[in-house]
Amino acid sequence: MSAPATALRSTAAQAATELRLTSRRGENLLAIVVIPAAVLVFFASTSLISVPGTRPVDFLLPGSLALAVIATGLVNLGIATAYERYYGVLKRLGGSPLGRAGLIAAKLVAVAAIVALQVVLLIVIAIGALEWSPDGGWSPLLLLAALALGIATFAGLGLLLAGTLRAEATLALANGLFIAALLLGGVVVPISHLPDPLASLAAILPAAALSDTLRMALGSMEPSPGPWLVLAIWAAGAVLLTARSFRWD
Repeated sequence: MSAPATALRSTAAQAATELRLTSRRGENLLAIVVIPAAVLVFFASTSLISVPGTRPVDFLLPGSLALAVIATGLVNLGIATAYERYYGVLKRLGGSPLGRAGLIAAKLVAVAAIVALQVVLLIVIAIGALEWSPDGGWSPLLLLAALALGIATFAGLGLLLAGTLRAEATLALANGLFIAALLLGGVVVPISHLPDPLASLAAILPAAALSDTLRMALGSMEPSPGPWLVLAIWAAGAVLLTARSFRWD
């Protein structure tokens, strides 16, 4: 009789399953792959976006990366987990030898893997189709830090919705928040171009903070601690609220 799989192997196997399931959902691929790439190519190829002192692609690439993180963590993870909970799959998997901690870890590993592929894809598109090149002040470590905080924030929010709301409500709210992030998250429209009340609101939301931290990491924005602090607070809050309120059935 073979020995039971280690926790690491079990988590890796479940993460691979999560990735296979994601690849089979056409609507998920639209949200996490097609939309961020389309936003980048379309707006960078037109004169609709004007940011003083920088090319459109320099502004739009970090925003598209942020949009990809939001789509993967909030929309894809949140909706898929909500329906797993609705159909009782989540409870059964949580009671398996993998355990609840292993299941959540596997889902986060899958999110991180998808985000890594998205980052590579969007950067390749930016370099090959839009003649983008990183600024001399870009930092790989800051890029990883921004992505890690973004994943913690939006995966946490996705799981928070999935673990507290009905599946239908999670579906509607996650998609609504995704649209709000696209409009108010500094993805395609600079926050400074928004009316004062909306600009003030956007500045404290995690989507705009993630977009700006990615711009700092890629060297297209002057360093500032504000967005990092906002994003860190959202990440900590999302993780803590999810840990306290998530329901498995």
